[in-house]
Amino acid sequence: MSQWPDTRILDLLGIELPIIQAPMAGATGAAMVIAASNAGGLGSMPAALLSTDQLREELKAIRAQTQRPINVNFFCHQPPVANEQGARDWKNLLEPYYRELGVDFDAPTPVSNRAPFDSATCEVIEELRPQVVSFHFGLPEKSLLDRVKATGAKVLSSATTVEEAIWLEQNGCDAIIAMGNEAGGHRGMFLSDDLSSQVGTFALVPQIVDAVKIPVIAAGGISDARGVAAAFMLGASAVQVGTAYLFTPEAKVSASHHKALRTARESDTAVTNLFTGRPARGILNRVMRELGPMSDKAPAFPLAGGALMPLRAKGEADFSNLWAGQAFPLGKELSTAELTRKLAEEGLAKLIH
Repeated sequence: MSQWPDTRILDLLGIELPIIQAPMAGATGAAMVIAASNAGGLGSMPAALLSTDQLREELKAIRAQTQRPINVNFFCHQPPVANEQGARDWKNLLEPYYRELGVDFDAPTPVSNRAPFDSATCEVIEELRPQVVSFHFGLPEKSLLDRVKATGAKVLSSATTVEEAIWLEQNGCDAIIAMGNEAGGHRGMFLSDDLSSQVGTFALVPQIVDAVKIPVIAAGGISDARGVAAAFMLGASAVQVGTAYLFTPEAKVSASHHKALRTARESDTAVTNLFTGRPARGILNRVMRELGPMSDKAPAFPLAGGALMPLRAKGEADFSNLWAGQAFPLGKELSTAELTRKLAEEGLAKLIH
């Protein structure tokens, strides 16, 4: 018999510990997913940067080392409409950096891409049948969602407002990830692009808990046992933890990202659209400070990153996204398995004593 005060997520997803390792595109690979799931939590594989063949191979590698439940995460944004003038304006804004670093400004601009969930990707889900499928930026269209649900997978998605949570419940989600403004990486917002609508985790969680009947997973600013216990006190049934897993040896982060996580000041994160065209929280670096974290010249998601790619190759730390949540200074040097168990054991101890 579980001692957790709310076991709905444990029962729904078939996991032992109410700890979900967040899917972090670029930083999470099979090793992290396997370790989190084998430790009793829910490992989450990000798929937005993978081709269907790459996704299939990653899932097969995971399945070879764990039979426990896993989550596969997808973006479900609308592909952007080409805007040649907008792309030129954005690159022109970056021209001084090209000149400074000796990068060929007139060379073709690389394409930055994030693949939205589509029928071909859905076929991989139908073939390999992960127990959980999660989405960012809402949900895919109904016929695709129905195909996912027909595999038996439980469906999660992120809500950044009460309105989004209600919409997700009405449109077929089995549980909701309440994503507070503290969270690192891309905001999950999809009903509005108004950043003033974004509130903190511990204001958001109880409001969503009160507004929906399905279980709620708290996300954003949770990096230790205190955050786990607080989330449960506010009505969450589980927590999703991202940034704390960036400190594990299983995380695939660049040298500059690794250094920034360990040396940046506590207040040094901001929500920015410079790197992809969509708001996401990361550690401040040169381009964010000099252009301002938000720019109306950044092309639509995910195209903004293309013009930054040649600059990143020359000055990685200054021009790369260093995704991190506001609680990054709480990160500890632990393995994925150790972190998963520690969050659960110490969080539960705080709840029952």
